[in-house]
Amino acid sequence: MLKTILSISGKPGLYKLISQGKNMLIVETIDAAKKRIPAYGHDKVISLADIAMYTDAEEVPLTEVLESVKKKENGAVASIDYKKASVDQLHDYFAEVLPNYDRDRVHTSDIKKLLSWYNILINNGITEFAEEAATEEEAATEE
Repeated sequence: MLKTILSISGKPGLYKLISQGKNMLIVETIDAAKKRIPAYGHDKVISLADIAMYTDAEEVPLTEVLESVKKKENGAVASIDYKKASVDQLHDYFAEVLPNYDRDRVHTSDIKKLLSWYNILINNGITEFAEEAATEEEAATEE
């Protein structure tokens, strides 16, 4: 599911990949407006499935981190207000979600962005984060 959910640098929110054109992508906002816009080759576009968070040992895929937040919040939106919370509150919250995260390389802005994305996804009915990864692993083991 997260392979088609995109983040575009310089644009707020998250976008769903609709179509591909010549030198651009057609994306749709993930909110009630469902506004379609082009994303050009010069825009920095990244799929949420390609993002990982730093830990002391290795990088953890964003899908696992989102699943961990979902488990902590019982599938509801984040209980912490990332806009008003202090730096220490955000890091304490994130330590509960991902205990061994790298405190030097994971910045407060990264935690805020993660919680923002999590809330956007939950508010728009996208709650299956790890499903696709599990399906891909099963397909790889069958080969």
